[in-house]
Amino acid sequence: MKLLPGILAMAAIVVASNILVQFLILDGLLTWGAFTYPLAFLVTDVMNRVYGAGPARRVVFAGFVTGIVCSLIGTQIMLQGDGYEYAAVALRVAVGSATAFLVAQLLDVAIFSRLRDGAWWRAPLASTLIGSTVDTALFFTIAFSAALSFGAGPDAEISWAQGAAPFLTVGPEAPLWVTLAVADWGVKLAIALVALIPFRLLVQRLAQRAVTTG
Repeated sequence: MKLLPGILAMAAIVVASNILVQFLILDGLLTWGAFTYPLAFLVTDVMNRVYGAGPARRVVFAGFVTGIVCSLIGTQIMLQGDGYEYAAVALRVAVGSATAFLVAQLLDVAIFSRLRDGAWWRAPLASTLIGSTVDTALFFTIAFSAALSFGAGPDAEISWAQGAAPFLTVGPEAPLWVTLAVADWGVKLAIALVALIPFRLLVQRLAQRAVTTG
Protein backbone atom coordinates (compact mmCIF):
# COMPACT_ATOMS: atom_id res chain seq x y z
CA MET A 1 0.00 0.00 0.00
CA LYS A 2 2.88 2.36 0.75
CA LEU A 3 3.99 2.13 -2.90
CA LEU A 4 0.55 2.94 -4.31
CA PRO A 5 1.18 6.70 -4.67
CA GLY A 6 4.41 5.97 -6.54
CA ILE A 7 2.75 3.39 -8.78
CA LEU A 8 -0.15 5.72 -9.57
CA ALA A 9 2.22 8.62 -10.25
CA MET A 10 4.35 6.49 -12.56
CA ALA A 11 1.31 5.15 -14.42
CA ALA A 12 -0.09 8.67 -14.81
CA ILE A 13 3.21 9.95 -16.22
CA VAL A 14 3.44 7.08 -18.71
CA VAL A 15 -0.15 7.50 -19.89
CA ALA A 16 0.13 11.29 -20.12
CA SER A 17 3.39 11.04 -22.05
CA ASN A 18 1.89 8.58 -24.54
CA ILE A 19 -0.92 11.04 -25.17
CA LEU A 20 1.12 14.24 -25.20
CA VAL A 21 3.72 12.81 -27.59
CA GLN A 22 1.11 13.32 -30.31
CA PHE A 23 1.29 17.12 -29.93
CA LEU A 24 4.25 18.83 -31.61
CA ILE A 25 5.87 22.10 -30.58
CA LEU A 26 8.81 24.21 -31.83
CA ASP A 27 8.20 23.27 -35.46
CA GLY A 28 8.18 19.58 -34.61
CA LEU A 29 11.49 19.50 -32.73
CA LEU A 30 9.74 18.44 -29.54
CA THR A 31 6.43 17.17 -28.26
CA TRP A 32 4.70 18.01 -25.00
CA GLY A 33 5.43 14.46 -23.94
CA ALA A 34 9.13 15.36 -23.76
CA PHE A 35 8.34 17.46 -20.69
CA THR A 36 6.29 14.86 -18.81
CA TYR A 37 8.22 11.66 -19.51
CA PRO A 38 11.42 12.66 -17.60
CA LEU A 39 9.32 12.92 -14.43
CA ALA A 40 9.36 9.11 -14.38
CA PHE A 41 12.96 9.35 -13.18
CA LEU A 42 11.85 11.65 -10.37
CA VAL A 43 9.27 9.10 -9.21
CA THR A 44 11.81 6.27 -9.36
CA ASP A 45 14.41 8.22 -7.41
CA VAL A 46 11.97 9.32 -4.70
CA MET A 47 10.81 5.73 -4.23
CA ASN A 48 14.41 4.56 -4.12
CA ARG A 49 15.44 7.12 -1.52
CA VAL A 50 12.46 6.56 0.77
CA TYR A 51 11.79 2.82 0.38
CA GLY A 52 14.88 1.32 -1.25
CA ALA A 53 15.91 -0.25 -4.55
CA GLY A 54 13.51 -3.22 -4.44
CA PRO A 55 10.33 -1.14 -4.06
CA ALA A 56 11.65 1.33 -6.67
CA ARG A 57 12.00 -1.54 -9.16
CA ARG A 58 8.41 -2.60 -8.50
CA VAL A 59 7.26 0.92 -9.33
CA VAL A 60 9.35 0.78 -12.51
CA PHE A 61 7.75 -2.51 -13.56
CA ALA A 62 4.30 -1.00 -12.96
CA GLY A 63 5.22 1.82 -15.32
CA PHE A 64 6.62 -0.69 -17.83
CA VAL A 65 3.36 -2.66 -17.88
CA THR A 66 1.39 0.56 -18.27
CA GLY A 67 3.56 1.56 -21.21
CA ILE A 68 3.09 -1.83 -22.86
CA VAL A 69 -0.69 -1.48 -22.58
CA CYS A 70 -0.55 2.03 -24.10
CA SER A 71 1.62 0.79 -26.96
CA LEU A 72 -0.63 -2.18 -27.66
CA ILE A 73 -3.61 0.12 -27.88
CA GLY A 74 -1.70 2.42 -30.23
CA THR A 75 -0.66 -0.41 -32.54
CA GLN A 76 -4.31 -1.37 -32.98
CA ILE A 77 -5.42 2.11 -34.06
CA MET A 78 -5.10 2.26 -37.84
CA LEU A 79 -4.65 5.49 -39.78
CA GLN A 80 -4.69 6.31 -43.49
CA GLY A 81 -2.02 8.29 -45.28
CA ASP A 82 0.07 8.42 -48.47
CA GLY A 83 -1.95 5.64 -50.03
CA TYR A 84 -1.48 3.02 -47.32
CA GLU A 85 -2.81 2.10 -43.92
CA TYR A 86 -0.54 2.21 -40.89
CA ALA A 87 -0.73 1.88 -37.13
CA ALA A 88 -0.84 5.00 -34.96
CA VAL A 89 2.12 3.52 -33.06
CA ALA A 90 4.61 1.65 -35.25
CA LEU A 91 5.77 -1.68 -33.84
CA ARG A 92 9.41 -0.62 -33.71
CA VAL A 93 8.45 2.58 -31.90
CA ALA A 94 6.58 0.51 -29.32
CA VAL A 95 9.57 -1.85 -28.95
CA GLY A 96 11.96 1.08 -28.63
CA SER A 97 9.79 2.79 -26.04
CA ALA A 98 9.43 -0.30 -23.87
CA THR A 99 13.09 -1.26 -24.11
CA ALA A 100 14.37 2.23 -23.39
CA PHE A 101 12.05 2.70 -20.42
CA LEU A 102 12.91 -0.56 -18.71
CA VAL A 103 16.67 -0.44 -19.28
CA ALA A 104 17.03 3.23 -18.37
CA GLN A 105 14.85 3.03 -15.26
CA LEU A 106 16.59 -0.08 -13.92
CA LEU A 107 19.94 1.55 -14.62
CA ASP A 108 18.73 4.62 -12.72
CA VAL A 109 17.87 2.43 -9.72
CA ALA A 110 21.30 0.73 -9.81
CA ILE A 111 23.26 3.98 -10.05
CA PHE A 112 21.16 5.68 -7.37
CA SER A 113 21.72 2.75 -5.01
CA ARG A 114 25.48 2.90 -5.57
CA LEU A 115 25.60 6.64 -4.79
CA ARG A 116 22.86 6.87 -2.15
CA ASP A 117 25.30 7.43 0.75
CA GLY A 118 26.85 10.56 -0.78
CA ALA A 119 25.53 14.13 -0.89
CA TRP A 120 21.72 14.16 -1.16
CA TRP A 121 21.76 15.54 -4.70
CA ARG A 122 24.46 13.29 -6.15
CA ALA A 123 22.46 10.08 -6.49
CA PRO A 124 19.32 11.56 -8.12
CA LEU A 125 21.32 13.82 -10.42
CA ALA A 126 23.83 11.23 -11.63
CA SER A 127 21.30 8.43 -11.99
CA THR A 128 18.84 10.63 -13.89
CA LEU A 129 21.47 12.12 -16.20
CA ILE A 130 22.90 8.72 -17.11
CA GLY A 131 19.49 7.04 -17.27
CA SER A 132 18.11 9.81 -19.48
CA THR A 133 21.05 9.57 -21.86
CA VAL A 134 20.66 5.81 -22.21
CA ASP A 135 16.89 6.18 -22.59
CA THR A 136 17.24 8.68 -25.41
CA ALA A 137 19.93 6.71 -27.25
CA LEU A 138 18.02 3.42 -27.04
CA PHE A 139 14.60 4.78 -27.95
CA PHE A 140 15.55 6.87 -30.97
CA THR A 141 17.99 4.30 -32.34
CA ILE A 142 15.55 1.38 -32.06
CA ALA A 143 12.52 3.39 -33.16
CA PHE A 144 13.97 5.34 -36.09
CA SER A 145 17.53 4.44 -37.15
CA ALA A 146 17.81 3.06 -40.69
CA ALA A 147 20.64 0.85 -39.43
CA LEU A 148 18.03 -1.21 -37.57
CA SER A 149 15.57 -1.57 -40.42
CA PHE A 150 12.66 -3.85 -39.54
CA GLY A 151 11.66 -4.29 -43.19
CA ALA A 152 9.79 -2.25 -45.78
CA GLY A 153 6.43 -2.37 -44.05
CA PRO A 154 7.26 -1.10 -40.57
CA ASP A 155 9.93 1.32 -41.82
CA ALA A 156 7.41 3.00 -44.10
CA GLU A 157 5.58 4.17 -41.00
CA ILE A 158 8.60 6.02 -39.65
CA SER A 159 10.30 7.02 -42.92
CA TRP A 160 9.57 10.68 -42.12
CA ALA A 161 12.12 10.52 -39.30
CA GLN A 162 14.85 9.05 -41.50
CA GLY A 163 14.86 11.85 -44.06
CA ALA A 164 17.62 14.46 -44.07
CA ALA A 165 17.06 17.81 -42.36
CA PRO A 166 19.27 20.61 -40.99
CA PHE A 167 20.61 19.53 -37.60
CA LEU A 168 18.58 21.41 -34.95
CA THR A 169 17.21 23.43 -37.92
CA VAL A 170 20.47 25.39 -38.36
CA GLY A 171 23.33 22.89 -38.78
CA PRO A 172 24.42 20.53 -41.55
CA GLU A 173 21.98 17.97 -42.81
CA ALA A 174 21.49 14.83 -40.74
CA PRO A 175 18.68 12.30 -40.33
CA LEU A 176 15.75 14.06 -38.70
CA TRP A 177 15.59 11.51 -35.88
CA VAL A 178 19.09 12.56 -34.74
CA THR A 179 17.90 16.15 -34.30
CA LEU A 180 14.80 14.94 -32.47
CA ALA A 181 16.96 12.80 -30.18
CA VAL A 182 19.31 15.65 -29.28
CA ALA A 183 16.42 18.05 -28.62
CA ASP A 184 14.69 15.45 -26.45
CA TRP A 185 17.93 14.74 -24.58
CA GLY A 186 18.41 18.44 -23.87
CA VAL A 187 14.98 18.65 -22.28
CA LYS A 188 15.70 15.58 -20.14
CA LEU A 189 18.94 17.10 -18.86
CA ALA A 190 17.25 20.38 -17.99
CA ILE A 191 14.43 18.63 -16.15
CA ALA A 192 16.97 16.47 -14.29
CA LEU A 193 18.39 19.66 -12.75
CA VAL A 194 15.03 21.27 -11.99
CA ALA A 195 13.67 18.02 -10.52
CA LEU A 196 16.19 18.17 -7.68
CA ILE A 197 13.90 20.65 -5.93
CA PRO A 198 10.73 18.49 -5.89
CA PHE A 199 12.93 15.46 -5.15
CA ARG A 200 14.19 17.07 -1.97
CA LEU A 201 10.72 18.22 -0.90
CA LEU A 202 8.99 14.91 -1.66
CA VAL A 203 11.62 12.84 0.11
CA GLN A 204 11.38 15.00 3.23
CA ARG A 205 7.58 14.81 3.23
CA LEU A 206 7.42 11.06 2.71
CA ALA A 207 10.12 10.45 5.30
CA GLN A 208 8.22 12.50 7.84
CA ARG A 209 5.02 10.64 7.04
CA ALA A 210 6.80 7.32 7.45
CA VAL A 211 8.05 8.36 10.89
CA THR A 212 4.60 9.58 11.92
CA THR A 213 2.75 6.46 10.76
CA GLY A 214 5.49 4.12 11.87
